[in-house]
Amino acid sequence: MQAPFRSAPKHVLPEWIDYNGHLNMAYYSVLFDTSVDEIYENIGFGPDYIKSHNHTTYTAEFHVCYVRELHEGDETYVTTQLIAYDEKRFHTYQELFHADGWLAATGEALALHIDMSGPRVAPMPDHILANLKAIHTAHAVLPIPKRASKSISIKG
Repeated sequence: MQAPFRSAPKHVLPEWIDYNGHLNMAYYSVLFDTSVDEIYENIGFGPDYIKSHNHTTYTAEFHVCYVRELHEGDETYVTTQLIAYDEKRFHTYQELFHADGWLAATGEALALHIDMSGPRVAPMPDHILANLKAIHTAHAVLPIPKRASKSISIKG
């Protein structure tokens, strides 16, 4: 397992550009979300999981910090670090990079494991928890990112 996990390259599409000439804020989330789907395969989630277990994940909270503008055609990649988990939740931190290596944005999520018969929050099965443990162990060598767990405020 990579520490942190690194997504496949992704490109900024023309239809994602806003009237200011840069990537619209909504599409930063698209880049984060499609990239986290890649690490979900290692955890054991995905389309087959909901079909076979009638469970899935929901995002309870997601925070984006915009650091630098992206433009049409830019190649990007996303890193994902598993910060913490318990039997029903997991906390991830992501960084969106331009292919040249500079940071464009950060994203932080709290995900919930969901039993779709409710829907309601439910414990994850042992095989999923084992996969999260392996990823968390691999990521434990990484420092907690300085931008993680920040809140919005105006200090006066």
